[in-house]
Amino acid sequence: MDRRRILRGAAVAAAGALLPASVRATAATTGDTDYPSAHWVPASTSNYTVSTRPSAYPVQYVIIHVTQETYSDAVAIFQNPAKQVSAHYVVRSADGYIDQCVREKDVAWHAGNWDYNTRSIGIEHEGYVDQPSYFTDAMYTKSALLTASVCDRYGIPKDRAHILGHVQVPGTDHTDPGPNWDWVRYIRMVNLLGSG
Repeated sequence: MDRRRILRGAAVAAAGALLPASVRATAATTGDTDYPSAHWVPASTSNYTVSTRPSAYPVQYVIIHVTQETYSDAVAIFQNPAKQVSAHYVVRSADGYIDQCVREKDVAWHAGNWDYNTRSIGIEHEGYVDQPSYFTDAMYTKSALLTASVCDRYGIPKDRAHILGHVQVPGTDHTDPGPNWDWVRYIRMVNLLGSG
């Protein structure tokens, strides 16, 4: 039994070595994230549009969301192909842990407006708009670091004209991140923590 398992493993490894180098390289990086502090937890491919941003569409905004769900439920929703929704990142309340669910090159379906989806990175934050206790120091800090990184990489100005709440997206019926989100603090942190 052990010998058979070893032989089977050797055959799989040999078959992998026969793949073209470009395919092997792609397979090796499948779990990598665009933001080094994030963890790759992919959304269902039914819940976003594959793209080649920023060449296909310029990335000009970061859109801040609040999940209205727990962290794990939000990630599970993005993995459910029937839900037709996703965001690039989800930030956990307690400690600022970040999952990346959609590659930045791809168009996540988070804003409810195709034009804004194509030109933005969507960041969900665990919590509820009417429960400010979810907006912890750790969440603000880790999210601000992530937003600063996105802004630095795409040349997005770190201001309220380019870092938007979901409520600001034309045509939306959402109110997040809501009145308890501290925009003054957040924008200040994004500017302090960014490289430029």
